[in-house]
Amino acid sequence: MRVLFLSDAKTVGGSEIYLREILPRLMDLGLKPEAALPKAPGNEAIRRALTNAGVPVHAYTQLAEVPKGFDVEVGSAWFPQSYKAFFQHFPRLIPLVHDQIEIFYPLGGRYLYRLGYRLLQAPKLRRARGVITVSHWAARWLREVHRVPKVFSVPNGVDTERFRPPSSEERSELRHRFGFQRFSVLVPARMSPEKNHLAVLLTAKLLPELDFLLLGSGELEGIWRKTARLLSTKNVRFLGRKENMPELLRAADAVLLPTLGENQSLATLEAMASGLPVVTTPIPAQAELIEDGVHGYLVPPNPVLLSQRLRELAQNPPFAHRLGQQARRRILEEHTLHQTAARLKDVLVTLQKGDL
Repeated sequence: MRVLFLSDAKTVGGSEIYLREILPRLMDLGLKPEAALPKAPGNEAIRRALTNAGVPVHAYTQLAEVPKGFDVEVGSAWFPQSYKAFFQHFPRLIPLVHDQIEIFYPLGGRYLYRLGYRLLQAPKLRRARGVITVSHWAARWLREVHRVPKVFSVPNGVDTERFRPPSSEERSELRHRFGFQRFSVLVPARMSPEKNHLAVLLTAKLLPELDFLLLGSGELEGIWRKTARLLSTKNVRFLGRKENMPELLRAADAVLLPTLGENQSLATLEAMASGLPVVTTPIPAQAELIEDGVHGYLVPPNPVLLSQRLRELAQNPPFAHRLGQQARRRILEEHTLHQTAARLKDVLVTLQKGDL
């Protein structure tokens, strides 16, 4: 069965990493996936990785350049207007939704976001013959809140060989290499409003005995760097985008993600697979992955509460280690890449048969 995966992404985000990891595994399961992405320097690494894995890639400047004749076409869009163009060329397209379906901004901001999603994105999803999304809660939200009738959930997976706990010797070597001397908290998140870096910086201010390593970049990076200087948070380091995320996770002690919006967080899955406890917010996407006090902590995005939980972990390393082990076990049971690819194949076969 030939399946086209169409994207409008000119740079690399979670949805493009998804293509890089899942499409070769669909080939192993007997499907014939192909990818179509804009011809842009920002996504060249993904196009090259797919090509090297044997997945045919169509780099386009106009959608008319993308071939037709597939058994199923699947589309991921960063921009709401892209779906209109996708459907014009592929009327039976299946949207693959990585979007943050809801962002839990304070002071009623979540309802403004919901209204925007309802007006801009939901009508396009409702016209599709089926929709795939990457978490169970998002599938339920699309059905119940946005009245999208036919939604399939295929939870994300993570490479559990690349993201794994370290041996004690490896951990010591990595901590020496990265200069980690105290309890080190990673914050792997793009610097955009919903990732809530203000809560990170205020939490760091309350915990001068811990170190905070901020990974990623984004439109708010300059603001957060200035804020860190104003707060005199000498225990905060901005590391930018890094290609050695598995090694950084193996060297760290915990992950902090006070996020306000996720569909299903790859950063959370990667941290859990690496055997780290995650301190994050109790929004539905995170609560689907983490049971409070079992795999990490679910804490409202209040710096005082976040700092209390991180201090508990720093003061009780055996307990932090046990949380990380349990997090790793959950990933192995429910969120491997093989499991994701197998579930996706089943959904694609169902859609191809029209058995909805």
